[in-house]
Amino acid sequence: MSQLLSVYNLSGEKTKDVDMSVAFFSVKPKSSVIHQVLVAQEHNARHVLAHTKGRAEVRGGGKKPWRQKGTGRARHGSIRSPLWVGGGVTFGPTKERSFSQKVNKKMRQKAVFMCLTDKLQNERMFLLETLTLEKPKTKDMAMLFSKLPNSGKKILVAFHGKNPELVRAVSNLGYVKAVGVNSLNVGDLLNYEYFATTEDGIAHIKELYAKIDFSKRSEKATA
Repeated sequence: MSQLLSVYNLSGEKTKDVDMSVAFFSVKPKSSVIHQVLVAQEHNARHVLAHTKGRAEVRGGGKKPWRQKGTGRARHGSIRSPLWVGGGVTFGPTKERSFSQKVNKKMRQKAVFMCLTDKLQNERMFLLETLTLEKPKTKDMAMLFSKLPNSGKKILVAFHGKNPELVRAVSNLGYVKAVGVNSLNVGDLLNYEYFATTEDGIAHIKELYAKIDFSKRSEKATA
């Protein structure tokens, strides 16, 4: 089986069709796998901000407030005990917490290709002749995307190598995000309805994941 992907130039004009190997994008989507990888990605990106100080971190309290016996008052060793106003906090949130989750590398790769397969099968993917810009102008990029199949809808653009001009040009477009091909992730692929890259980008994706036997995955997916 094969499927044609349209190729567009930077003027928004269709120039040709490219025969895509469906075997390469044939990982049957499974919501449970995608959900697990997405949750792990969000947890690993989480920054712990809330932090309360324990008695060891609160300033002061080095001296025993009064002698142990003979005063008639309860014994205390520090005014920074959690029992005192201004003392440390017991069982409060701390910055030492970790919400990270470990996900198998193959599962993460599989989830990415599940999302790419879904884009391809639902005609939410197309190619661009080039992503090299002479001048990084947001106005020109906005005009380009208005002529492409995404027609103003959210689109993820993947480039090969370094392309600071493209990143700068789309930085003020809320519906466009430019990322490197080697930085593709489930979160972005789910958040952006369309996906676009170049023929070099597709070739680099194949090169990155050349060790994966997609034919076996296809057989398992269709079994």
